[in-house]
Amino acid sequence: MGLVMGTFSLQSKQVNYHKDKADDDLEMTMVCHRPEGLDQLEAQTNFSKRELQVLYRGFKNECPSGVVNEDTFKQIYSQFFPHGDASTYAHYLFNAFDSAHTGSIKFEDFVTALSILLRGSVQEKLQWTFNLYDINRDGYINKEEMTDIVRAIYDMMGKYTYPVLKTDAPKQHVDAFFQKMDKNRDGVVTLDEFILSCQEDENIMRSLQLFENVI
Repeated sequence: MGLVMGTFSLQSKQVNYHKDKADDDLEMTMVCHRPEGLDQLEAQTNFSKRELQVLYRGFKNECPSGVVNEDTFKQIYSQFFPHGDASTYAHYLFNAFDSAHTGSIKFEDFVTALSILLRGSVQEKLQWTFNLYDINRDGYINKEEMTDIVRAIYDMMGKYTYPVLKTDAPKQHVDAFFQKMDKNRDGVVTLDEFILSCQEDENIMRSLQLFENVI
């Protein structure tokens, strides 16, 4: 989960807290895509109106047009992993944020996902993570999909994080996790199997709690 959140927790610390609501409303009219009203977003997420204003300024600072395409998303995300190649993982992450499959991420997409990852229930966080791994969106995670994601994470972390990394390390990692998660040994992991396995793993559960109070 920490890999998901690196960019956005840092962005939230760079905003100016001293503008009033009139400035916020003016800013929202000056971009190509105007987000939904703050009242509606407050009702749909676990953020307060003030938190949404802060997040919006950070989002607009990086994306003045009001939307993020995949290339821009990759450029932003890769800044936090200078010793590795984050492009593949950023591609999968972008697709998870782009829940409507429009090819771009709007502010609403951004805060909806962020609300789940930071303030959502354990079930919501695990379901969002499952959707990240379910690359072809068929409702299951197969071993190839899990291998693709894990390999992308290893590539992103880079050689300095894993100085003695063997080329088959991602496969070994996946083999161990997949064997644990595929409860009925049918070759795929369902959402229920994924959630149950994660809840049984103390390390995973601790990582889910790590960013609950970032903002």
